[in-house]
Amino acid sequence: MLHFNSEFVEKKEFEKYKASRFKDRKMVVVTCMDSRLTDLLPRALNIKDGNSKIIKDAGAIVLHPFGSVMRSVIVAVYELNADEVFVVGHHDCGMSCIDPGETINKMKENGISSETIDTLESSGINLQQWLHGFDSVEDSVKGSVQTVKNHPLLPKHIPVHGLVIDPETGKLDLIVDGYKHKES
Repeated sequence: MLHFNSEFVEKKEFEKYKASRFKDRKMVVVTCMDSRLTDLLPRALNIKDGNSKIIKDAGAIVLHPFGSVMRSVIVAVYELNADEVFVVGHHDCGMSCIDPGETINKMKENGISSETIDTLESSGINLQQWLHGFDSVEDSVKGSVQTVKNHPLLPKHIPVHGLVIDPETGKLDLIVDGYKHKES
């Protein structure tokens, strides 16, 4: 990678990717970290380089109102001029079939001690719940939209949309129309 990067910089390949931090389209997209979406999602949304801030997270789940995903949304709105938020989940997401118990077993197989797991659990961290994904991508997107939309630090005039993309075709389904649910 470093050899490739050296040639990339030397040949000035980066020049075709130069973009302003403050483009015309001022949107922030919360989406899944699934690699199938890396190129597909921006093309399906007609997003060009620099036209949006894209936050990637397992399952496009905004789990905690004061976690790093929501912090990134807030920073995008106040510091990077984002004026719309899109939560985009996808069909066939790995978070829809994750088995928290199995994940915890894999942790133990990789050297995480039972004592560590027990300490976290006795400290009030429910690992089963924390690792659980979702049963319905549509319901998950709706929940994440609600977390973002109802955040006390998000201006009420910012529309928050919810969509689901098909990672095979790029087809988008509108789950929550942020314009219809926007407060003035």
